[in-house]
Amino acid sequence: MSMEYNEQEQIRRKSLEELYKLGINPYPAEGYNTNITSKEIHEQFPANEENFEEVTIAGRIMSRRVMGAASFAELQDHEGRIQVYFRRDDICEGEDKTMYNTVYKKLLDIGDIIGVTGHVFRTKMGEITVHAKSFKVLSKALKPLPVVKEKDGKTYDAFTDEEQRYRQRYVDLIVNKDSRDTFVKRTRIINSMRTFFNEKGYLEVETPILQPIPGGAAARPFVTHHNALNIPLYLRIANELYLKRLIVGGYEGVYEFSRDFRNEGMDRTHNPEFTVMEIYVAFKDYNWMMDFTEEMLERTVFQLHGDTKILVGDKTIDFKRPFKRIPMLEAIKEATGTDVGGMDENALRGFCKNQGIETDESMGKGKLIDEIFGEKVEPNLIQPTFITDYPVEMSPLCKKHRENPELTERFELMVNGKELANAYTELNDPIDQKERFEEQLRLSEKGDDEAMFIDQDFVNSLEYGMPPTAGMGIGIDRLVMLLTNKASIQEVLFFPQMRPKKPEKQYSAKDFEEAGIPGQWAEHMIAAGFKSPEALKEEKPTKIHQTLNGFRKKNKLDIPALQLDEVKQWIEKM
Repeated sequence: MSMEYNEQEQIRRKSLEELYKLGINPYPAEGYNTNITSKEIHEQFPANEENFEEVTIAGRIMSRRVMGAASFAELQDHEGRIQVYFRRDDICEGEDKTMYNTVYKKLLDIGDIIGVTGHVFRTKMGEITVHAKSFKVLSKALKPLPVVKEKDGKTYDAFTDEEQRYRQRYVDLIVNKDSRDTFVKRTRIINSMRTFFNEKGYLEVETPILQPIPGGAAARPFVTHHNALNIPLYLRIANELYLKRLIVGGYEGVYEFSRDFRNEGMDRTHNPEFTVMEIYVAFKDYNWMMDFTEEMLERTVFQLHGDTKILVGDKTIDFKRPFKRIPMLEAIKEATGTDVGGMDENALRGFCKNQGIETDESMGKGKLIDEIFGEKVEPNLIQPTFITDYPVEMSPLCKKHRENPELTERFELMVNGKELANAYTELNDPIDQKERFEEQLRLSEKGDDEAMFIDQDFVNSLEYGMPPTAGMGIGIDRLVMLLTNKASIQEVLFFPQMRPKKPEKQYSAKDFEEAGIPGQWAEHMIAAGFKSPEALKEEKPTKIHQTLNGFRKKNKLDIPALQLDEVKQWIEKM
């Protein structure tokens, strides 16, 4: 068999061949109809034991204890785990004991998926168990799972390597219950929000991902090319401008859970592809949207946890309404003792320098104030807090404040030192909007590659008249991180973006011979589990000696038993 497979993989492939020889298709095409789940058995059996005389379940073998004519296995389905008891004479009522003695005991492995029919009973130890009358192979696993042990609610030898977990999320989901639960909670969070919006009568819509102009946010876009039209297109950085076009079109309220893309840095809170919910409601303002956001989040948190208080790291955060509200410039003054509201660009640069805040020449007044806020205020906002009334330079799509034209009617919701939501009383003056776009163009010419593009069609839509509108966006990934107590965005994305993995060099018997391993052993090193000469050098000679002699005996190799001194000589020469 090919040397690209390790010993366990080779054994599983041999078992696969044996199953085919027995006339058993290990990947059957027909469905397998179950009538119960592991969770339902655990929950319902104690009260109605007589109703469980014939159950059919399916799942993955997660552990086995083979004891001659009887065995136990633990089966995992999408709801949890259940113990299964196999007895030879029940599985094989006639003279032919192949299904138990050969198929179950010798050809099945941990990770294989099977279906089982039987009845439920309690063992002498009191464990609820399915007594199997028959079983069917549904999928033969050719790779072994990481061995994760669970006992009394505790996990041992967990599959915890982050890079492996993110690259092989399918394995992570099989062996780590916490990962499965996290993504179930993610769906529950989104469903709770969607139900809340629908109950208010708002319309869920879909807007373009490929856009001729990347508008609606200050961010660097991904660029692609449409061959048929021979034009550049951009993966959307936000869906704001399209949703507001729909408000112009006459809808009262529209929302979208959208996949957005920003060609920027990656870290524990940022992924280039992410999910955002944006909602726009006509005839409302940002004060109404603050009330709306509080109500939605309080309800979502309570539905997920049964309480408005949640634990995030070592902090308790309470989403009980009302949230604190404070204007941005007032928050900066509280933190620094300085009112930066009246400063021009040069004065702001001087203040940043005195405070040790890094800046660059492309930053305008809005970006400088944002840097000050980010350094001095944001990290200290742990409990839900609405930061309101941003300077006009920071918000090119937002309506000027009704009492102070230097400010805008905008809020950001800060929780645990991070922005969670962003909302405006939306700008609906087409002349003002165009002037703000032109200011963004000037910033772009100064070198700010995150400045907004001018979207003339959006300005055109405003000229038809958009009613007073409140809009709000909330980062779903960050919200899920918060509500599931995860410190990394990669923990709440099924398939986070990863750096390409460098291809591993494929070693052969020749490489081991060149490293000084005799030819009769070199051809078996990879199959025995040693992927490279370097890997061999990292092992203790006693471990190598035991492994190779065990491999020799198991595979009945026609070569003399290996001596420990021989192994030590190999290592010394390498």
